[in-house]
Amino acid sequence: MIIKSLELLDYRNYESLQINFDRGINILYGDNAQGKTNILESIYVCATTKSHRGSRDREMIRFDRDDSHIRMFVEKNGIEHKIDIHLKKNKTKGAAIDGIPIKKSSELMGMVNVVFFSPEDLAIIKNGPAERRHFMDMELCQLNKLYLHDISNYNKVVNQRNNLLKQAYYQESLRSTLDVWDAQLVRYGLRVIRERERFIEQISKLIFPIHEKLSGGREHLDIRYEPNVDEKSFEEQLFMHRENDLRLKSTTIGPHRDDMGFYIDGMNVRKYGSQGQQRTAALSLKLAEIDLVKLFIKDTPILLLDDVLSELDSFRQNYLLESICQIQTVITCTGLDEFIHNRFNIDKVFEVKNGSIVNQQREVKDE
Repeated sequence: MIIKSLELLDYRNYESLQINFDRGINILYGDNAQGKTNILESIYVCATTKSHRGSRDREMIRFDRDDSHIRMFVEKNGIEHKIDIHLKKNKTKGAAIDGIPIKKSSELMGMVNVVFFSPEDLAIIKNGPAERRHFMDMELCQLNKLYLHDISNYNKVVNQRNNLLKQAYYQESLRSTLDVWDAQLVRYGLRVIRERERFIEQISKLIFPIHEKLSGGREHLDIRYEPNVDEKSFEEQLFMHRENDLRLKSTTIGPHRDDMGFYIDGMNVRKYGSQGQQRTAALSLKLAEIDLVKLFIKDTPILLLDDVLSELDSFRQNYLLESICQIQTVITCTGLDEFIHNRFNIDKVFEVKNGSIVNQQREVKDE
């Protein structure tokens, strides 16, 4: 799986852009705030219909414009496909695959598998559980369309139940209708719990040898699924907490409050690990994510690295660069010194300046 080319029109700070990628290592370099990350974001939008930053559609449209277009050509299993995304300021975005409009974003998920790695990901261990749930959900949604269906429906039920809780707090006659929403919450919630449990089990097996190498054999990392509620007691717990939910006007039980824990030889990394241990665990997680995607799709994902190398020491830089040599990668950075210093071969380089590609160069290699 590779990206062949990308076209942007009125996207972020790009009035117009056309860029052809190499199937190997592509570098986007230039000063900060020139638009390098915007290119990675547009690729991510084509893969997931969402911004990795959590931005709204209107925020991705060029200033003073009403809409924006992204077009990406990809090659999958030897067949070329075209993905079109039409962002609109005051309407729902449009999307098409090979010129055929799609009705649901779920039809696009899995068409292109990407792994996005940014400096913010290095803090995923010590940040709140919402970010770790987001990590689980975005990966599972790309790999499993049934999970996408279940988590979407689960989140809708949670929102509808929360609205009902607010009304029922003042109108007791509405409380009996909670039974209907509880049944749906349990139905979809149990499926989400099972898939997350399976996902954590799989990625934990993959991360163990990666982290062992990164730590020089000194540490052993284990990932554990930490559900908010046990699968067997979900329905019972939901009923037991109903009065509390009514008082708080919010659903307090369910997988929307799940977490995942990282443990080095039994020590909770989030609570007691050093900053270096937390960063190494996050790097191990991303590398394990790549291996998991390979396992699922029987192909390599596209790797997007947003100025990550500057956050890592030389040993971890080298390990990461060696791990991606067989994967199409798009990397942003402020300079090429890190790659030259590490004697790393680059297939294509793009200099980005003020929303334009001002220079392209092939096969930049250390002599």
